[in-house]
Amino acid sequence: MPDDPRFQPNSSGKSAPTGAPRIVEVLAFPSVQLLDVAGPLQVFATANEQARGARPYAPRVVGWGDCAPTSSAGLRLAVDPPPDRDAPLDTLIVAGGPGVVAACADADLVDWMRARAARARRVASVCTGAFLLGAAGLLDGRRAATHWAYCARLAKRYPLARVEPDPIFVQDGPVWSSAGITAGIDLALALVEQDLGRPLALGVARHLVMFLKRPGGQAQFRAALALQAGDDRFDALHAWIRENLAGDLSLPALAAAAGMSERSLGRHYRAATGLTPAKGVERLRVEAAQRALSETRRPVKRIAQACGFGSEETMRRSFLRLVATLPQDYRTRFGS
Repeated sequence: MPDDPRFQPNSSGKSAPTGAPRIVEVLAFPSVQLLDVAGPLQVFATANEQARGARPYAPRVVGWGDCAPTSSAGLRLAVDPPPDRDAPLDTLIVAGGPGVVAACADADLVDWMRARAARARRVASVCTGAFLLGAAGLLDGRRAATHWAYCARLAKRYPLARVEPDPIFVQDGPVWSSAGITAGIDLALALVEQDLGRPLALGVARHLVMFLKRPGGQAQFRAALALQAGDDRFDALHAWIRENLAGDLSLPALAAAAGMSERSLGRHYRAATGLTPAKGVERLRVEAAQRALSETRRPVKRIAQACGFGSEETMRRSFLRLVATLPQDYRTRFGS
């Protein structure tokens, strides 16, 4: 590499390659989520503005099914037609939105995307764009993220994927995926940091008035913590737990409430939810505490007692484990 590289060094200390800008294609389709497209696009555009010398990226929006697809927000997009499958490409980003269902059912689109992904150095999805990656087989055997409301659906539809409900974004080899909507900006910032280094990515984040790495995971944005993927056999037990959060929720008490033996409850509950009964109780307590923190002005100590944690410290540890933030910080962000 020359002593004065065209692009800034990346965070690994290795210089980014010289030559033509990296081609970044953002795939759009009818009823695409507008911010899934515009958010990452702006990150790469701002990186071009912040970089010294030559522009490091050549971002473009590629349309499918319409020369000017209409986003779910009603704005029509000016897009490039799909390039040849073997055309040069660095990064393919697949947006999400209500139109992803029809996109997944379009065999020609899925086939084209699979071919483009094979040509790219890396591929990424924003929000429900992960379903298109799954349709192309790109999530098989890999960790993946999507909007918290669709994690269970993604896991059920593509069981070979390891769907993680909390991260803002996930990287598994050359495949990246992000949580909902604005998380596409977080993901794009991470791609810029990988390519061009932390200082430039931090400059982009500052210009966009963003965190380079936002605190906490997407669990902090959920109204409730789902305990099952389409399995309602323990709904009655969960309702009973919510009514008795400060009471005895030991395994014998849970088994009695469910009308099962302790051993049977442990086995069936884990099969239905992926959790032990104790972990399920902890999640329901955190869910109740989240509501109390955001909707009331009750002291944190009283909320901890009412939700069955016993002490503020116990609740703090549960929040750090499940929400990746502190109770007081959660109240600051989401309190009414």
